Amino acid sequence: MHTLLCKHNYVCIVKITIFEQITRRLKPITIEYALRTTWQLITNMYNEKAAAYDSTMSMGFTLLSIDAEGTPSTALGPKMGIEPTSLSRILNTMEERGYIERRPNPNDGRGVLIFLTEQGKEKRDVSKETVLEFNNSIFKNMDPKKMEHFFEVIEFIKMKVEQNELSKTV
Repeated sequence: MHTLLCKHNYVCIVKITIFEQITRRLKPITIEYALRTTWQLITNMYNEKAAAYDSTMSMGFTLLSIDAEGTPSTALGPKMGIEPTSLSRILNTMEERGYIERRPNPNDGRGVLIFLTEQGKEKRDVSKETVLEFNNSIFKNMDPKKMEHFFEVIEFIKMKVEQNELSKTV
């Protein structure tokens, strides 16, 4: 956002899109900045929607990551890309609210499987509907070719980061 002085000394707020910032070179912008600020907006949107259901975006993402046949607790963190301590806090809250239950893993005496309760399944359905609604809204309002390019760029960035090749060119 940029603040400009307008006629009659009124303050006008002018929102400049990321694309405009890049093309007009109004302010240097990085890929990281564009991703982070966009993700923050999406996170805020999901958390606002989740709050109406006594949930959070993180809990919704966790609900969507638990398989019907149970998911090993140790597999959830890597699957979701979050740290074990954060996951533990989320799982404890979800268990307290009755969304999940932990059961011993029959294939691993020390392991625990996470299962959704009936209430958890209902919350998962709401989470799934919310995610699909957002995705459908984007897909319906964006040229399919642009979406294809978007995913190509995202995959390229992901590959470069995973391969730790940020300074190398293709």
